[in-house]
Amino acid sequence: MSTAQVEIVPKLISVFEGEADVRGAEGGRGSGKTRSFAKMTAVRGYMYGMSGVRGIIVCGRQYMNSLDDSSLEEIKRAIEEEPFLSAYYEIGDKYVKSRDGRIEYAFVGLDRNVASVKSKGRILIFWIDEAEPVTDEAFTVVVPTLREEGEDWNAELWVTWNRKRKNAAVEKRFAQSKDLRIKIVKCNWRDNPMFPAKLERERQRDLIERPDQYEHVWEGDFVSVVEGAYFASHLTKAKAEGRIGRVAADPLMTLRAFVDIGGTGAKADNFVIWIAQFVGREIRVLDHYEAQGQPIGAHLAWMRQRDYTPGKAQFWLPHDGDTQEKVFDVSYKSALESTGYSVTVIPNQGKGAAAQRVEACRRLFPSIWFNETTTEPGREALGWYHEKRDQERGIGLGPNHDWASHSSDAFGLMCITYEPPGGVVKPIEYKRRYLA
Repeated sequence: MSTAQVEIVPKLISVFEGEADVRGAEGGRGSGKTRSFAKMTAVRGYMYGMSGVRGIIVCGRQYMNSLDDSSLEEIKRAIEEEPFLSAYYEIGDKYVKSRDGRIEYAFVGLDRNVASVKSKGRILIFWIDEAEPVTDEAFTVVVPTLREEGEDWNAELWVTWNRKRKNAAVEKRFAQSKDLRIKIVKCNWRDNPMFPAKLERERQRDLIERPDQYEHVWEGDFVSVVEGAYFASHLTKAKAEGRIGRVAADPLMTLRAFVDIGGTGAKADNFVIWIAQFVGREIRVLDHYEAQGQPIGAHLAWMRQRDYTPGKAQFWLPHDGDTQEKVFDVSYKSALESTGYSVTVIPNQGKGAAAQRVEACRRLFPSIWFNETTTEPGREALGWYHEKRDQERGIGLGPNHDWASHSSDAFGLMCITYEPPGGVVKPIEYKRRYLA
């Protein structure tokens, strides 16, 4: 009996050792995780086939319009790197299968063909590459199909992805799991001993020319700002200047709660509150709250828990804050006033209101300070908030209405409401410091 050695990223060795139901790796560009996982599917297929086991290795991605969008070429290159694998597998233009007929690869797109997974036969490994956008619904279909097992093995799910959103299904299901049979590691460019010189040049360029994207692309961090987002450069500059840190409330100043109204029910838009103080020419952003489908009592409970009581805090609502809520036949303004809060409703800004809010935010950003720990979810939304584009005509269609728009609208309400001492907004040059 001969022993073969294969070369993979050393940090991934522990992922493939021992028994597991799920194996995976997350991280940035150049980590070598995709090639390593591609190679290990072939190695495991070889081991299964040589022991007489027959089955399918499925390679899936969320979006796959054709084989050109699949992992087929990555599988081919990985096999060709190892002579014993090249001898075992037959590689065609559109297929990979073992020469003994026991192991076969299949490729699927989960957004369109997830139901077809159920008819794939005896699945030994299901590897999902670029798994970040895969929905929880897709995982709910895939996981039950992995029921095959033998004397010393069981069917496994493998996942590889670059981080983007904290609430992505792959993060919640696997990266955050404490189950010992779920083996996930974070792997980046510095973990790859075969990191190519060309990628190193690209990394250095991104570090200098695209610092707002660098941490996500190369270090595998979650996206904090989206390229082309309205406030991407402003958040990057705020961080560099130390305006994101420890910011304390002034006990003598009013706590201002700026709101974007959602509603009740599972499909309602999110209800958002930003807590801020206007201290001279500084806007101190102290806290952020967001909830979906909750009654007004839940929002008020959060205000009380944070000690933002009627004697200390006041509300600023958008123009629809004085409109009756469909379920309870009462406006948010009257409901909040009935609990003792002072409430101001900001009139509708009319056509172009969204653009006015964006411009007000951009103008005021040099004067804005964030308390880091309590505003992180809100800052993530600001970093994501971006323009919807008509790619064919090359024109902007205004802000994209998605999960980030509610926090961004409430933030914009704060900015159009701000009136500096003397009535003129002038950016201030700050030195790096913390407010305490």
